[in-house]
Parts: sequence; C-alpha cells; structure tokens
Amino acid sequence: MNGPLERIAAALERLAPPPADAADWLCAPAYVWQRSARPVAAIEAPELHLLRGIEAQKALVASNVERLAKGFAAHDMLLWGSRGTGKSALLRAAVKAAQARDAARIALVQVAPEALPDLAALFAALGKVRRSFVVFIDDLGFADDDSDGPRALRSWLEGGVEARPGNVRLAVTSNRRAIVPRRLAEQDDPINPRDAVDDKLALADRFGLSIGFHACSQDDYLAIVAGYCEDYALAFEPAAALEWSKRRGARSGRVAWQFVTDLAGIAGRSL
Repeated sequence: MNGPLERIAAALERLAPPPADAADWLCAPAYVWQRSARPVAAIEAPELHLLRGIEAQKALVASNVERLAKGFAAHDMLLWGSRGTGKSALLRAAVKAAQARDAARIALVQVAPEALPDLAALFAALGKVRRSFVVFIDDLGFADDDSDGPRALRSWLEGGVEARPGNVRLAVTSNRRAIVPRRLAEQDDPINPRDAVDDKLALADRFGLSIGFHACSQDDYLAIVAGYCEDYALAFEPAAALEWSKRRGARSGRVAWQFVTDLAGIAGRSL
C-alpha cells in the first residue's frame, strides 16, 4: 500500500502533468504561439498577384521576406495604416510565396498581443533551429496607461543585452503609425515638448521597415475587385461594386473581397 507521500506525489502529477514535448519547428508552414507552439497545416492567404493597389508595399514586404528566407540580412517590419487595406494579408501572402520556392526554408509564427512577455523565450527557441522565421503580431496596440509594454518591446527590438538570432524577424501590423496612442497634449510639455513625442515614436523607429497603407481610391478598389473576379471567373458590374463599398462605408481590399464573396455565393460558387 502506498504511503501518504506517494499518494500526494501522484495527486500532484495528475494536477500538473509533465510539460508538453518541445515543438517541432520544421514540420509546418506556420505556427500559433502562446507559451507553446501549435502547428498550422497551411497559411490562409491570397496569391501575391491578387493583392492590387498596394504595389509599392508589396514589393518591399515580399523582398524583405525573401531575403530572410535566403538567410540574408533582413528588417523587422511595421505595417501600419487604415483597416482592411491588406496589411496582414500581404504578410501572409509574402511568406506563402517564399515557401512556394522552398517550403522548408521559412515559416510564419503568429503571436497574440497578450503573449508579448513570451517573445524572448520564443526567439531563444527559434534561434536554435536551422530555418528562418517571421514572428507576426497582428493588430498591435497599447492602452494609454500602458508604458511597460512599449518599453519592453522597444528594448527587445534593439538595445537589449541579448543579441537576437539572425534567422528571426518581427512583423507587426497596427492601425497607428506610432503603435502607441498619441494626443495633442504631448505638445504641452512645459520643459521640452519633443521629449514626450520622441518617447512615443521611439518604438516605431526600431523597425527597419515602416510601411504605410492607405484607403483605396475608387480606381484601385475596382482594380482589386476585377483582379479577384478574373481569377475566379466571376462577372461583376462596377456600379454594383461601388454600391457595395458605399453600404460598407469604405473602399479597401477587405471590402472588395467581401463583395467578391457575395458574388460567388449568389452564383452558387465556392472560393
């Protein structure tokens, strides 16, 4: 019969099972990370040629991801601007395109914003793997009263005592160019108004590539719709596409895709 110590040890093992095996960072095209890695079987992203109206942004992101995949020097990336303009879609599409040439050379790792404290552990793990990684944080933002989060990320990007591995780069999307909120009151500092502003901008300055995305013109919006419809063999009327955007209150790549999805549904087609 087991003694009390053995019974206590067995109970503790049931309450706190042994940690999961280390992630296999070579087995999947993408992962979701939150203290542990969950492999993703496929990256959901449009083909690069379907992302229209953002040609300059596409060239910068795709080139940087390709350099990282080849093991060359590459930048951390901040993709900022209007919602629905293709920031995260472009990043996923660029990694997917790089994988089309060699799936084993690069992977995408998506990290939830609340998992920022685990970034150092993640990078340490990825630095030991013979593969390149884009660590992706979508829709990053900080509350007005959060000073610790931006400072920790800023130090981690550049200036910390621990060198970051060369095979890993960070890509962040945000609605704000500075990531953190900014107010007109920043200019009211009685001693040095530039100090408050510079502190807010310092985080964005750590990214080697800061790429802006802006609302579509009408012509760009219709070009995006036409590109999708051509690829999926769908007919559309420009007037209907514009009416859809008016009802949505925006012209963007996201709204264009939603219109195309509606067209396909009406036609009894899948996408």
